[in-house]
Amino acid sequence: MELFNQVSLKVSQNITSSYSTSFTIGIKTLHKNLHDPIYSIYGFVRVADEIVDSFHGYNKAELLQRFKTDTFLAIKDGISTNPVLHSFQKVVNKYNIDLLLIDAFLKSMEMDLHNKSFNSHAYNEYIYGSAEVVGLMCLKVFCNGDEEAYLSLKEPARKLGSAFQKVNFLRDMKSDFAERGRVYFPGVDFDFFTESTKKSIEAEIEQDFIDALDGIKKLPLEAGFGVYVAYIYYKALLKKIKKVSASSIKDSRVRVPNKEKFALLFTSWFKFRLNYL
Repeated sequence: MELFNQVSLKVSQNITSSYSTSFTIGIKTLHKNLHDPIYSIYGFVRVADEIVDSFHGYNKAELLQRFKTDTFLAIKDGISTNPVLHSFQKVVNKYNIDLLLIDAFLKSMEMDLHNKSFNSHAYNEYIYGSAEVVGLMCLKVFCNGDEEAYLSLKEPARKLGSAFQKVNFLRDMKSDFAERGRVYFPGVDFDFFTESTKKSIEAEIEQDFIDALDGIKKLPLEAGFGVYVAYIYYKALLKKIKKVSASSIKDSRVRVPNKEKFALLFTSWFKFRLNYL
């Protein structure tokens, strides 16, 4: 059984490193005791996301429903023959992750199957389920059973997840519309995306970052630096986005090159160590 546990974890690690350089760097800056559970959470959310975003030519709704059923069975039984779900259920059961968080995440994935545009209510619900609850799952791991700490950091964690997701929406606006026909921002017409609308979204994201920073400062030491690195990376990405026009956002994907990511990692380490947050 121990070998299967190790193989299951390795699958989630491989999924993380294959799909997200940024997230992999972020995980490696956490204390080593946190690596495995965070890999397991990312592996789970990545597979669900891939079902709705890239499994073209298959019955996505049926596959997602099967994945959802298997997820909750794995958690209930404490085992799964699916390595990703086996790895994930171990984290859920060990850290007592609320099943409502998982349900909210899967509901947002289901929304991606049907929603091509979002009103304000659907937008907020989607962001909560697709990003904020993932941050809350990770926070459960970071707090390691300290419920008082979890409750005190819950709102900042949600704000950070919200900021990350909104940055992703801006960065991926072209591919979301061209490949999936989606526009996440409420009341926004892709063909008439204006500078004023872009600035309004950017201001909203900046406020989310401000609200999140105080929580980052209060995280347990083992998690604080890794989360701060992710915060700095997304702030840098937003800064690049702010420098390009609304029309450019619709034509290309803004990136932070790997070389720059490592430079940010280096400077973040000094700021964090010297408490210059």
